Amino acid sequence: MSDKSAPKKKKSPVLEWIIAIAVAVLLAVSIRIFIFEPYVVDGDSMDPTLKNTEKLFVNKAIHYIGKFDRGDIVIINGKENKEHYVKRIIGLPGDTVEVKNDVLYVNGKEVKEPYLNSNRKAAQASGLQLTNDFQEVKVPKNKYFVMGDNRLVSMDSRTGLGLIEADRVIGKSEFVMLPFNKIRATN
Repeated sequence: MSDKSAPKKKKSPVLEWIIAIAVAVLLAVSIRIFIFEPYVVDGDSMDPTLKNTEKLFVNKAIHYIGKFDRGDIVIINGKENKEHYVKRIIGLPGDTVEVKNDVLYVNGKEVKEPYLNSNRKAAQASGLQLTNDFQEVKVPKNKYFVMGDNRLVSMDSRTGLGLIEADRVIGKSEFVMLPFNKIRATN
């Protein structure tokens, strides 16, 4: 009796390429849907921190964890999910937020906002306050209070957007990736 095994069939090189491409596409789509995605800044509401047309690298994985910190720059779905907003988280669930005499108070304590310095100087030179006063707002559970850094033109929790539901926050901006000469961290 001979000990011969049946010869193994070789996979077609074309089939191997198709499988490799399918796996790569599936992996790329999964990463983009669940982990990282680029977003383009549209408008001046975050100027000078972020400029119109800059492309951001956004960490979407943090959305599933739901752990955002005060000061994080986040991407928010519009109510119709057709538009996105880039804003800074000012108030977390349970916080109280208020502005008096162009000074931000969270939970009754003054919050320093050094990222507003150039905008504040420009507003004051024009005889304006950068952030108009508003009475204390209590941020409910599962919502955030957000504002743009260019407070004179920003539509945010004070005007138009209102308090943002946690499930509308897509992710956190990690860095500007384009243009290449402007690459920098955003938080």
